[in-house]
Amino acid sequence: MKQYLLAVIEPSVGEPPAPAELQKIMERVAEFERSAKEAGVWVFSGGLHPPSSATTLRPKGDDVLVTDGPFVEGKEHLGGFTIVQCEDLDAALEWGRRCAEATTLPIEVRPFR
Repeated sequence: MKQYLLAVIEPSVGEPPAPAELQKIMERVAEFERSAKEAGVWVFSGGLHPPSSATTLRPKGDDVLVTDGPFVEGKEHLGGFTIVQCEDLDAALEWGRRCAEATTLPIEVRPFR
């Protein structure tokens, strides 16, 4: 079976959901993860802090430059991810659909190497 990355794409601008709505989203995400585990497709998952917490390391000649934050600011960023193990892309897309419904956010599905 192949592994697939389900990448949660978060907006970089705007207000986060209100606490009551965020609680509902987190409950749906927990149910999604529980379902994936029960189905035997869940490998691991995690959430990320905002891009402002990042440190970027960039090779330059014989040195590596260290900078705070992302190199390029964008309208969206990677907010978290889940790795699933599925028979094929169609099955991974179905889990991606369920993840999008749970998070209310776009989900990018890619084969994981």
